[in-house]
Amino acid sequence: MNDLRLAAIFALLAGGLFFTFVSTVGVIRLPDVYARAHTASQTDTLGAGLVVAAVVLTYGVDSEVIKAVLLLLFIFITNPTAAHAIARAAYEEGIEPWTQGDERR
Repeated sequence: MNDLRLAAIFALLAGGLFFTFVSTVGVIRLPDVYARAHTASQTDTLGAGLVVAAVVLTYGVDSEVIKAVLLLLFIFITNPTAAHAIARAAYEEGIEPWTQGDERR
């Protein structure tokens, strides 16, 4: 494996790890269910995409890579859908979004 390809793999893995870490911190630190659902769906999906891109670069086109890409497609569809369903359920239950003047919960 050449140095440029190895550097790209490490960069993609580091990016995926970073965005997954940001998602974790966001879920812990953000004030309400709406913001938490947003960060979980957005950054987690991006982190998974970068990690799968690193897998593709590592193994090339193979049957295992095709399975990983299908898994990524599944994540791209289900993460935003789940976040929307969670936010909608919270709204229908009457949970108010956090605003600037509210105390931290």
